[in-house]
Amino acid sequence: MEQFATLIGTLLQSRTQAHIYHWQTQGQGSYAAHTALGTYYETIPGLVDGLVESFQGRYGIVRGYKMTSAIREDGGYVNYFEVLCKFVETIRKSIPQDSYLQNQIDTIVELIESTKYKLINLQ
Repeated sequence: MEQFATLIGTLLQSRTQAHIYHWQTQGQGSYAAHTALGTYYETIPGLVDGLVESFQGRYGIVRGYKMTSAIREDGGYVNYFEVLCKFVETIRKSIPQDSYLQNQIDTIVELIESTKYKLINLQ
C-alpha cells in the first residue's frame, strides 16, 4: 500500500503544480498552455478519486500518503509532465495488477500524455 499511497500523493500534488504553471503562462502560446494546464488540474482530481475508491473497495483504507521528491517543477512544465508520466509508468508495476485499477491508471496516463502533447507543441 505504501507505493499506492505515494502514487496518489504525487498525483494530487501534480494538480497543484499544474495550477501554478497555469498561472505562470506568458508569451506566445500562453493561452493554449493556460487552457491545457487548466484541463489537467480540473480533470486529475476526479480520476484520482475514482482510483482511490476502487482500490479501497478491494484492499482497504489507504493511509500514509506522501509525494515523491523525484518530480521537480524547476525544469518547466513539459519536463515536469514527462517525469510525472515516467514515474506513474514505473510505480504502477508495484501496485496490484487488477485490470480495473490498471485501466484507471491508463486513463490518468492518457491525461498526462495529452497534456504533455499540447504543451510540447507550443515550444
